[in-house]
Amino acid sequence: MIDRTVTLPNGVEVPMLAWGTWFIKDGRAAEAVRQAVAAGYRHIDTAQGYRNERGVGEGIRTCGVPREQLFVTSKVAAEHKSYEAAAASIDQSLALMELDYLDLMLIHSPQPWTEVNQSDNRYVEENRQVWRALEDALAAGKVRAVGISNFLQGDIDSLWQTAAVKPMVNQILCHIGNTPLELMAYCREKGIVLEAYSPIAHGEALKNRQIAEMAAKYGVTVPQLCIRYDLQLGMIVIPKAENPDHMKANKAVDFVISDDDMETLKNMERIKDYGEFSYIPVFGGRKPRG
Repeated sequence: MIDRTVTLPNGVEVPMLAWGTWFIKDGRAAEAVRQAVAAGYRHIDTAQGYRNERGVGEGIRTCGVPREQLFVTSKVAAEHKSYEAAAASIDQSLALMELDYLDLMLIHSPQPWTEVNQSDNRYVEENRQVWRALEDALAAGKVRAVGISNFLQGDIDSLWQTAAVKPMVNQILCHIGNTPLELMAYCREKGIVLEAYSPIAHGEALKNRQIAEMAAKYGVTVPQLCIRYDLQLGMIVIPKAENPDHMKANKAVDFVISDDDMETLKNMERIKDYGEFSYIPVFGGRKPRG
């Protein structure tokens, strides 16, 4: 499973176990990328909103693995809601990272972060403009695949109506204690590949007694159980770690959770409190990052 890839509708292959860079500062990003690649990761996930694309790009270029053997994802910032802003931001990402192309570019959110969970405005027309910028970047060879992040069914439906190239990926929050099964089933019906970010619930899964007991049953750590859970759901999974030992441990998921235990985990009580990270909009918070 850890070496498995999933094929997008346009034939692009994506490593299913990725490594995320959220909250890694730009000055530390290059070395962190080099360590992640040395640990065996070949799929690196960043975003304009993470403010570390420069460092991630440096790490990609200096890690010692040929560029074509790496899969690099970034995301158009949630605040960019026009064709012009989105197109310019893609060019800026490439310039910052000093890369000729990105493997996957996503719209980070259907709403600007200041309005997530606060506004009924789903920015239908604006997201269509941003999507057109992604389609043009795809046609120009600046990106190899395009997708979305944090999009709900209604957001996807409205984009689908006018998209010449249909969304290939939806990157969503998915972990034990928060598994959006209806959204996942809908995406699969559309042929959209799913990615899971924050598989360990930003550390909150480590505090959950039921999850800890299940991990102990399999003789694995809580993060390993959480990552394996998302993989068995058929998702690309994006754990984040800066410690090289944790990077390696997060890849040691060559075990199988039984069908009965998967059902138990799917139906586990929802994690509602994300501790110090509860302010982040996608977790329900009101304070925008940055």
